[in-house]
Amino acid sequence: MKSFYKILATAVLLFTATNLFAGGGGVKWHSFNEGLTKAKVENKFILVDFYTDWCGWCKKMDAETYTNSEVVNYLNTHFVLVKLNPEKDGNVSYLGKNYPAAQFAQSAGVSGYPATGFFEAAGDFIGIQPGYIPADGFIKLLKFIVAKEYENQG
Repeated sequence: MKSFYKILATAVLLFTATNLFAGGGGVKWHSFNEGLTKAKVENKFILVDFYTDWCGWCKKMDAETYTNSEVVNYLNTHFVLVKLNPEKDGNVSYLGKNYPAAQFAQSAGVSGYPATGFFEAAGDFIGIQPGYIPADGFIKLLKFIVAKEYENQG
């Protein structure tokens, strides 16, 4: 009977670890094209995480910010999440045109990584926030976006 519980405990741990690492710690990531469609249907904001594989700050944001329970809950309620690697991802369809991912990122104002882009549900571009953002600052930024405070910023 002890071996059964050992196997069960191991299976639960493996399942949990797999979901944490594959699922981004409770958030679901989409491609840009998929995310844009989903956001329109669900009437949610779009958050685009512009990242690269070699970026240490991107990995830190994945490990610390995108796994924070308050951030995860808020994101899942108000946003559709997109991960976009401009160095590897293919084309992005935006406003009826196709762009290479790198060109799309550059036109959104990405000049370094990580960078967080925000779009309204209909796809209208709100803005870009460059750099690593710790969870406490990130939740404030998310609330700023959801409250549409950016509309009052001249």
